[in-house]
Amino acid sequence: MAFDEQGQATETDQKVAIAKRAYELLTTRVGFPPQDIIFDLNILTIATGMKEHDSYALNFIEATKRVRQECPHCHVSGGLSNLSFSFRGLNDLREAMHSVFLYHAIKEGMDMGIVNAGKLPLYEDIPQDLRGLLTEVILNTSEDGVERLIEYAKHEKEILEEAKDGGAKKEKKVEEWRTKSVQDRLKHALIKGIVDFVEADTEEARKQYARPLQVIEGPLMEGMSIVGDYFGSGKMFLPQVIMSARVMKKAVNYLVPFMEAERGASSTEIHYNGTVLLATVKGDVHDIGKNIVGVVLGCNNYRIVDMGVMVNCQQIIDKAKEVNADVIGLSGLITPSLDEMVFNAKEFTR
Repeated sequence: MAFDEQGQATETDQKVAIAKRAYELLTTRVGFPPQDIIFDLNILTIATGMKEHDSYALNFIEATKRVRQECPHCHVSGGLSNLSFSFRGLNDLREAMHSVFLYHAIKEGMDMGIVNAGKLPLYEDIPQDLRGLLTEVILNTSEDGVERLIEYAKHEKEILEEAKDGGAKKEKKVEEWRTKSVQDRLKHALIKGIVDFVEADTEEARKQYARPLQVIEGPLMEGMSIVGDYFGSGKMFLPQVIMSARVMKKAVNYLVPFMEAERGASSTEIHYNGTVLLATVKGDVHDIGKNIVGVVLGCNNYRIVDMGVMVNCQQIIDKAKEVNADVIGLSGLITPSLDEMVFNAKEFTR
């Protein structure tokens, strides 16, 4: 953590100096691997009404950029709840602050964090006026941003109090999407990671299309395409993508029996486009990406042989020969998996 004999670092230069001092001690004197160093550069509370606190978020973001540049291979983390502590009790506002902060901090090199990932709103879903205001406050770009945010928070508190007394306004807002077309409902469920209605909506869509595959190629893939764009641009985070993948998997699993029945009813012999062998490499248990790839290729008439997770290189080679695979797809999420994939590729070539 960014602490030294003088205490907790609040300014950018302090944070960087402490991190560099620790990095030097660890890497040159102790021989500690730089890629195993995680610096917590102190995310501190902003919008307290005290002027000296206004730059705390920006200081963290600027320090992150410099530390990642000047301490090669290290990581930067921080506890997000500190940022919004001024607004405890207003959870929606707090989570919106965290989402906007991460959008900017990740761009500058923050690659770890302590955050309630399941509660984070999508960056794009935060109302534009609030998103703009939070950006001003977090990046400390306006003189009156904090005052306007405090006023906004007071107004939100009043609305919450009214809702407690007499209405479920929020619940109505959440359910509004259920009134849209089935295509829009499926896309919304994927983007938001909502599994509750997916089978009923998938069945409704299946009846509207000539073939079940068209439901996958249409609204389901359109929804996943939006998820991919959001994730690629930093407006959506990995835990949210995993929730979206679960929705996709449930919808596809519902459609598989219909596609198999359609295939079985065909009088012609099945001709696959090719055989694809998939496996998560040795040492890794992550398989959501692999599963999505398998589903999409399977729906497009490829024969999929999925070996599961934690599969060693020789097993993959043996299976590839056995099934005469045209393509081998290796999956993994953690960093050591990249080394394992390099090893696999060299062995395949040999």
